[in-house]
Amino acid sequence: MDRRKELKLAYKQNPPPAGVFQIKNLVNGKIFLGSGLDVQGILNRHRSQLKFKSHRNKALQQDWNEYGPEQFSCEVLEYLESNDDPGYDARGDLTVLEELWLEKLQPYGEKGYHKLKS
Repeated sequence: MDRRKELKLAYKQNPPPAGVFQIKNLVNGKIFLGSGLDVQGILNRHRSQLKFKSHRNKALQQDWNEYGPEQFSCEVLEYLESNDDPGYDARGDLTVLEELWLEKLQPYGEKGYHKLKS
């Protein structure tokens, strides 16, 4: 088996952990919340976008530019429990988990970088 196929198989047999993360502004306490099937990977992507000034959340990007990366903490809030069922799709459970954290932290207005859905 070639190396690429081996890596794909290893990834499928042991996927990275899914979960919910936050990026918190340590100056004003505002929070950006997100989730991903590879939570560390998606958190790294957000940090890279902020670093290269290309993040889709303009308010977060503006604060990042103003205060600098050292004024932000990035952390995983909760990992989604793994499920060994081969047909299991974690996306639905991940959406519910993220909604629970949005409800708990209320990262809207002065408390965060999210807008309430109308």
